[in-house]
Amino acid sequence: MPLKEGFKKMNLNVEVKLHTDFRAVTAAQGKSMTAVLLEFIRDYVQKHQSRERRSKGRSS
Repeated sequence: MPLKEGFKKMNLNVEVKLHTDFRAVTAAQGKSMTAVLLEFIRDYVQKHQSRERRSKGRSS
């Protein structure tokens, strides 16, 4: 399946049980694993970018 424009494919290694549990939990919530991971990555980047900006501002 071709990627959507503006997207990059990522692969990661994860323990079998964790993958199985993650798939089950996301399905029970009516969400895809991709949607949940994208939400996590966006939140993580936003949180850590703001910390990075604050710490850089102090050293200037």
